[in-house]
Amino acid sequence: MIYHCIRFTLKPGVSEEDKVAGLAQMREHSNAIPSIKARVVGPDFGGEFEYGAVSLIEDLQGYEEYMNHPAHLAMDRAGLPLVDRFVSFDITDDPDPEIGAKIAEVHRRRYENMPDIAGLVSDLGEYSGSAAPGKHAH
Repeated sequence: MIYHCIRFTLKPGVSEEDKVAGLAQMREHSNAIPSIKARVVGPDFGGEFEYGAVSLIEDLQGYEEYMNHPAHLAMDRAGLPLVDRFVSFDITDDPDPEIGAKIAEVHRRRYENMPDIAGLVSDLGEYSGSAAPGKHAH
C-alpha cells in the first residue's frame, strides 16, 4: 500500500468561497479515480500547514494512474494557483527497496510530460516532494 500525503497552506487573500470550492473538489475527485481506495481531506492539525489529504493507493501502477488521471490533473490546475506552501510525501509498506526511486520516477515523467503542471508546482512559494521541478529541485 502507498499512502500519498499532502500538506498545504493557501496564499493570503484566497476567498472563503474559493477555499470551500477547492476542498470540495479535492474530496470529489477521489470518487472519479478508481485507484484511490480511501481518502481523507481536511484541516491539518499539529503542524504549520492549514490543510492536508491522504490517499490510499494499492500499488505503484495505481499510484501512476492516480497521478496522471484527468481528475487529479484538473484538481492540480484549479488548486495549485491558490496554494502558497505545499509538501508531498509517500509512506509505503511495499518491500521493494527501489520503491522510493520508482515513485520519484512517476513524478519526474509526470512533470516532463505535463509542463503546465511542472510550472504550477515550480511557481509555488515553497514545495517539497519527489522529483521536485524547477527552483524546488534538490
